[in-house]
Amino acid sequence: MQKGPVTPKGFNDVKPEEAKKRRAMINKIADVLEGCGFVPLETPTIEFAETLLGKYGEEEKLIYQFEDKGGRKLALRYDLTVPLARFVANNLGVLSPTFSRYQLGQCFRGENPQKGRSRELTQFDFDTVGSGDPKEDTKVIAAAVKGARAIGLEKAVMQINDRTIFDNLGFSKEQIITIDKIEKIGKEEVEKLVGSLEKLEKVQKTERLEKIFNQLKSEGLKEGKDFVFSPYLARGLNYYTSTIFELKLDNTPGGLSIGGGGRYDDLIGVFAGREIPAVGFSFGVTRIIDLT
Repeated sequence: MQKGPVTPKGFNDVKPEEAKKRRAMINKIADVLEGCGFVPLETPTIEFAETLLGKYGEEEKLIYQFEDKGGRKLALRYDLTVPLARFVANNLGVLSPTFSRYQLGQCFRGENPQKGRSRELTQFDFDTVGSGDPKEDTKVIAAAVKGARAIGLEKAVMQINDRTIFDNLGFSKEQIITIDKIEKIGKEEVEKLVGSLEKLEKVQKTERLEKIFNQLKSEGLKEGKDFVFSPYLARGLNYYTSTIFELKLDNTPGGLSIGGGGRYDDLIGVFAGREIPAVGFSFGVTRIIDLT
């Protein structure tokens, strides 16, 4: 029987057994990442609101914003990617030309809590900054799949697409955001809003994706088991520029997402004043614990 104060909706205590399970999982993934050349980084939980705003499309409404006693507009971080972009822009003269980092941290989103979705969530991100070579996309995707295998997710599969496919077919940003909801509302509802998706069904992998798929095979991963081409995958965030990917618990229709990422070659340039290519992935630690 509850006798003390309750936590706000969507914010939960992590009990000892779950905390131990979480720590073990994080350590296993960190071992994989360090073996792939990623180094640790930490950034603040709170950023200036203007740093975060304008980066997430319609998801921006989920950002927790407030003012401090000095009237400065602040926000709790929504993810770990935008803070990374700010960090890189402020440390260009210090970092190596290709910088690969991983970070574990709490993020905050004012969404409707449900199984696998909380308002405070633990994310485990890793990114490579400084190169637009498809080999860096391969490095990130392969590390994510290997990390999933290390924590016992044997059926997890990475769905992969290229955001430029939507651009080449004439879809607007608003339509891409709608297509991203296809697993939530169904193909029929999406087509009511954006028109026929027949041209997506017939689309072929881009040259970039062909290179990545071949490189993944050379890493010992298998197409169809470890990764698949998914032409409907859209990833709703505004900052993605080409390769996008999402890790599903399994490859069944409507399979639950346990992580995602992609290439964002323009985001760091917003802060740095010049293009700095980057690609990354984020494990949803809280969701993985809730669903496994």
